[in-house]
Amino acid sequence: MSKDLKGKKVVVLGGSSGIGLEVSRQAAELGAEVVVASSSAEKVRKAVAELGGKTTGTTLDLKDETAIAAFFEKLGAFDHLVYTAADSLHVSDLASTDLKAARNAFELRFWSLLAAVKYATPHLREGGSITMTTGIYGRRPVKGIPIVASIAAMMEGLTRSLALDLAPLRVNCVSPGVVRTGLWNTMSEKDRDGFFEATAKQVPAGRIGEAEDVAQTYLYLMMQANSTGQTVVVDGGASLV
Repeated sequence: MSKDLKGKKVVVLGGSSGIGLEVSRQAAELGAEVVVASSSAEKVRKAVAELGGKTTGTTLDLKDETAIAAFFEKLGAFDHLVYTAADSLHVSDLASTDLKAARNAFELRFWSLLAAVKYATPHLREGGSITMTTGIYGRRPVKGIPIVASIAAMMEGLTRSLALDLAPLRVNCVSPGVVRTGLWNTMSEKDRDGFFEATAKQVPAGRIGEAEDVAQTYLYLMMQANSTGQTVVVDGGASLV
């Protein structure tokens, strides 16, 4: 396994905050030329200023297929694609689920991802990789998250299928447990803090995951040349209890 990413170009869609920002930071620290893309121009600007070095940024509407195609055509050849783009988690039981909001959740987490992979693939260099993002609720759901669990389970199947369709390009997925990021901001601060505290007590690791913990897994999958079609779980042991 390569110990660095010198001379490699890494594109992180959703790289301006949360896990994506940490992936961008760690890739840059390992010598990669990083391209951060996000729908928020302000977040992209801040991310590029914070990361420095060879990092560049692009404002990109990931729900616009034409914009995605144009982005990759202009970008040209690169080595690794990471997709961490996501909106806040859709937390509600089925009876309370707004189906329009649920469809929108699939739009960014699935259809936008599929478009990104479609238009990125012709530009990925030999030895390149695609790393996507899911979550443990696809394997171990809890009450009140049918939409989240559905998307997560679907992502694992897509990972295995694309690993075959796009071979020898490598396709993998990272499945975080509960991570302290902005995805939980649809909850009130009180409810969120209570949820984090209760989760930390339940998981074997005894703590909530942080973005920097999970980001290390994306870097491993970029550099591990013999891994494809895999979903790597980083959940503090939550799926065991």
